[in-house]
Amino acid sequence: MLKKTTVQQDVLPIAPEEALQDYYICCLSREVSLTIRREVLTGKAKFGVSDDGKELFQVAMAKAFRKGDFRSDYYRGHTLLLALELATPEDLFAQLYADADNDPFSGGRQMNNHHATPLITPEGDWLNHRERYNLSSDISTTAGQMARGIGLAMASKKYRDRPDLKAENFSDNGQEVVFCCIGDASTSEGAFWETMNAAGVHQLPLVTTVADDGYGISVPREVQTTKDSISEAMAGMEASSGTNGIGIYKVKGWDYPALCEAYEQSAAQARLNHRPALVHVEELTQPQGHSTSGSHERYKSKARLKWEAEHDCNRKFKRWLLEEGIASEQELEDLEQKAQKAVKQARSRAWKRYNEPIQQVWKTLKADFAQLATDAGTDRARRIEDALKALINPVRADIVKLIRQMLFATRQLDTPERQRLQAFLEEVNQTMEQRYHTHLYSQTDRAALQVPVNPAVYSDDAPLLNGYEILNQFFDQAMNSRPELFAFGEDVGKIGDVNQGFAGLQEKHGAERIFDTGIREWTIMGYALGMAMRGLRPIAEIQYLDYLIYGLSPLSDDLATLRYRSNSIQAAPAIIRTRGHRLEGIWHSGSPISVLLGALRGIHLLVPRNMVQAAGFYNTLLQSDDPGLIIECLNGYRLKERLPDNLNTFTVPIGVPEILREGEDVTLLTYGSCVRVAEAACDQLEEEGISVELIDAQSLLPFDLEHLTVGSLQKTNRLVVLDEDVPGGASAYLLQQVLEKQGGYRWLDSKPVTITATDHRPPYGTDGDYYSKPNPEDVFERILEMMQEAEPGRFA
Repeated sequence: MLKKTTVQQDVLPIAPEEALQDYYICCLSREVSLTIRREVLTGKAKFGVSDDGKELFQVAMAKAFRKGDFRSDYYRGHTLLLALELATPEDLFAQLYADADNDPFSGGRQMNNHHATPLITPEGDWLNHRERYNLSSDISTTAGQMARGIGLAMASKKYRDRPDLKAENFSDNGQEVVFCCIGDASTSEGAFWETMNAAGVHQLPLVTTVADDGYGISVPREVQTTKDSISEAMAGMEASSGTNGIGIYKVKGWDYPALCEAYEQSAAQARLNHRPALVHVEELTQPQGHSTSGSHERYKSKARLKWEAEHDCNRKFKRWLLEEGIASEQELEDLEQKAQKAVKQARSRAWKRYNEPIQQVWKTLKADFAQLATDAGTDRARRIEDALKALINPVRADIVKLIRQMLFATRQLDTPERQRLQAFLEEVNQTMEQRYHTHLYSQTDRAALQVPVNPAVYSDDAPLLNGYEILNQFFDQAMNSRPELFAFGEDVGKIGDVNQGFAGLQEKHGAERIFDTGIREWTIMGYALGMAMRGLRPIAEIQYLDYLIYGLSPLSDDLATLRYRSNSIQAAPAIIRTRGHRLEGIWHSGSPISVLLGALRGIHLLVPRNMVQAAGFYNTLLQSDDPGLIIECLNGYRLKERLPDNLNTFTVPIGVPEILREGEDVTLLTYGSCVRVAEAACDQLEEEGISVELIDAQSLLPFDLEHLTVGSLQKTNRLVVLDEDVPGGASAYLLQQVLEKQGGYRWLDSKPVTITATDHRPPYGTDGDYYSKPNPEDVFERILEMMQEAEPGRFA
């Protein structure tokens, strides 16, 4: 049978010395967890989450974990790293202290127990994943790891489906298993159910562990889960003969041999047959509670606490080792003491490595602060000096804050001490710039901003085609030239998407490359993320821009932050495709650009005005190692456009607007479908003698890196921003970019104007659209009013 609802094992298939090493790892991990809590409570760290009570299933998982496999987790999980020798206790404490120089997982950017292993070199080249145990960068979002996990597993399927792909660095015939870990309470999230359903449908090698300790912080399991058991609740998905379900394994979290058997069986089936699995690990405990932020004694009964003490997995493991005669009491105590000593020494080394440089700076600065306080002779300066002396275990920010205050308080002085403070502050600021303000986007030679500009070339007899036909030819050519390219989404496969961009291409290029997913925005985004992390180039479609909100969490929390939070040891150059702006009705005409601007820093946000420009952006992104979101104009698929000769190679530069009309009186900045609205208005204004300089932003993240807009404003001295977002939405962002960042306020002769949609979504029908979104007459009136106010004699 390929399924198993309970797992028991009476015969140990493991050598005694291996079992003793596992016990040592469990003890080592427990000591790390206990020490993490102490370090937080004594003020040396800000926050701590640990593995205590959840060690044993991880050492069992490590036995099934092969090089080439991936883990997708949220937080915790350091036991697996210790078991696989992916980290030392010293590494774990470095992250706990936010030691940017020594945290190997995130460079001090993530809280403790958020792990990652390098997937790329500093230059952006792929490492050989087949030679490594791979940990995808963890996130705290509950169930957020599920989307990434299924994407990593989908990559294994695609590598198996496509043996022609060059997969030397990525896959061995798709045998790689993805181990996904989630707490039992987090299975209440919709992302969990969507992912498990998709894994069963597509048959992906995803082994999902549910770590069940009976609580979601303080909320007991019976409030969280139907039947008070996730494996019982999911029984309908369990695989049986001839079905595409999942294997379900139920095992006690303190039963070492049964845990080993469960992971051996589930991983073997996933590796061989791509059969997904749920490993429900029950009866886990929380010896220290959920985290350092609270006490579990507040919500657990005395009886429950007693039960947890008796069923602690390390304690039960020790008892089993004694009962089986594998080791004596003294031998196990020796291992425990060895672990305690190792962790104590590691903590001391990590703290010293982190704290000593700060202490040295602190001691050096005290003399300069004292002299400055004396020279200034003010109570303010003396208070700042006293504050520096009173610091306990300061971090750099504590010291920098007081340096800045002292420089404010002594700005009339010009002394060597003050000069030293200024020089030191400048040096620290440069260091912090590198530590915390780098790698939001790629800084490699393949960054999207480094892709060479290759303009579109047109023959004299270039045919006029519908916009969707332009895209169809582009995608066809891209599929021919890029075997690593995949496209998927709801209705993308058989019918070629609802607007026919992929029409006929599944039949030509194969259902394994262009495929339907069903209505699963979370997992569509997860496929894009995970596949891109493993060397494939996905184009993932969300059918309408309004529906992107369903998939916003994995985009915002995971894809957009991946390179940044991993300190550029991981990347996912996924392309997200959607269509939006004007159509009809509340649910198909949204332009929530301000939502995306706030949520997707780290993803290039591109808003082409037509399908030729969209193809150029696709080409740019496909040559880069950055992720991007392209929003095609929903009402532009049947508008005629000229077909470029170099459709598959020309590029549109990111962050560079385009001046569509030269003008002298007003600068009109817009993007997307509003470009056609603006063009119609410009025609009307021209009849009034008003010369408008029309600029298509076309790239919002980033916007106008060459400051072309402020150059136009220097000529016209008037600015109008037109978009379909709500008032104060994307238009406010564009004003901030032009007036503040580019310094455009200095060139204004008139108050800037924004022309936007209304606060509510547009109702159904032409009348509702006309009165809810900006139209050419709105633009005409507002610009005419601006010019009448500015030059009443000219435009009476």
